[in-house]
Amino acid sequence: MSKYFIPVLFLIILFLSAIKRVKPYDAFTSGAKSAIPFAQSVFPYLTSIFVLTELFEISGLSLMITNFLSPFFAFLGIPTELTKLTLIKPFSGSGSLALVSEIYQKYGVNGYLSRCASVIYGSSETVFYVASVYFVNAKNKNLTAPIIISLVAGFFSCVFACFICKII
Repeated sequence: MSKYFIPVLFLIILFLSAIKRVKPYDAFTSGAKSAIPFAQSVFPYLTSIFVLTELFEISGLSLMITNFLSPFFAFLGIPTELTKLTLIKPFSGSGSLALVSEIYQKYGVNGYLSRCASVIYGSSETVFYVASVYFVNAKNKNLTAPIIISLVAGFFSCVFACFICKII
């Protein structure tokens, strides 16, 4: 059924554009043309996020912070093995996916840790990537409050995810 979604969507768009007398190709190229300045304005922010994420991992700061915060996270119900995932998720989606894959390989896919890792991975977003994309054109560039709120909400989603996985 899902293989028909794109062709049906395409036909609906053509049908609606005929009703509204809009030239679909011209509208598409106009939209693509306006995407280029947006991509140019987002590029420096995304580059800085990717570079800082890599530096965080390579410098060893990630490991130091993980070791320091593991007891606190364990007290709140997040297993020690998932501390790094909890810390990396707001910074890097691909990095956290790699950590989830490592957890699957090491502990299997059906265990408590793997379930927690899956829910943690799916229950939060890469905060800094989203902030760089959504706030690039904002007039007020003060992102402190939205980022702090997002990080706190993401952390509590990790605590709650582990709690739910424990009782299920």
